[in-house]
Amino acid sequence: MLTLVYWHILLMRKLIFAVALLALASTAMARDEQKVFKWEDEEGNVYYGDSVPQIFAERPKEVLNEHGVTVAELEGRKTEEQLEQERIDKERRDRQEQQLAADRALLATYLSVEEIEMHRDRRVELFQAQSRVTELYLRNLEHRLQELRNEASRYQPYSEDASAPMIAEDLAEELRKTKDTIERHQRNLRKYDIDEKQIIERFGGDIARFRELRGIN
Repeated sequence: MLTLVYWHILLMRKLIFAVALLALASTAMARDEQKVFKWEDEEGNVYYGDSVPQIFAERPKEVLNEHGVTVAELEGRKTEEQLEQERIDKERRDRQEQQLAADRALLATYLSVEEIEMHRDRRVELFQAQSRVTELYLRNLEHRLQELRNEASRYQPYSEDASAPMIAEDLAEELRKTKDTIERHQRNLRKYDIDEKQIIERFGGDIARFRELRGIN
């Protein structure tokens, strides 16, 4: 009987000790989590507190530890000027990164200015070859269009003869398709010319940049 009482008392003491340790740990954690803030108003007056009033919520503030040392800085609401400057800085960094990537690719692709010029000339020749083929095709189409117009001139609505019959649907359709095809290839021809000039300009920039990176006069 005494043995049971002894073990009961011992068990109760252990439980009390464990509860006390848990309470001390909780108190220590709460003390560690408590924050002290430091902030200023618009006139430069300094304030401290464990919370920041709503009126100063958008002001920059510091978090202090128990020794009064700043352990974190919290940004306030940024002005339009600050946001615009951040946007400008980001665009500048992006451009710099893009330029660095382009420079690395340029130096990794070519060993000399002559290689760049040779690559440029091949690209230009491709556009010129496409242009020549398109021009030849256009001449054939224009010749065919003239034949269709001559044939259509015998029919309404192209004939001046009021008694002329109405143009056949298949002839009218071929006339329309030939005109559309000519216009499409004319647009392609103009595009080839624009693309060729852009290629020459782009390679010109690559050559100038390559010279600059390699220190070539």
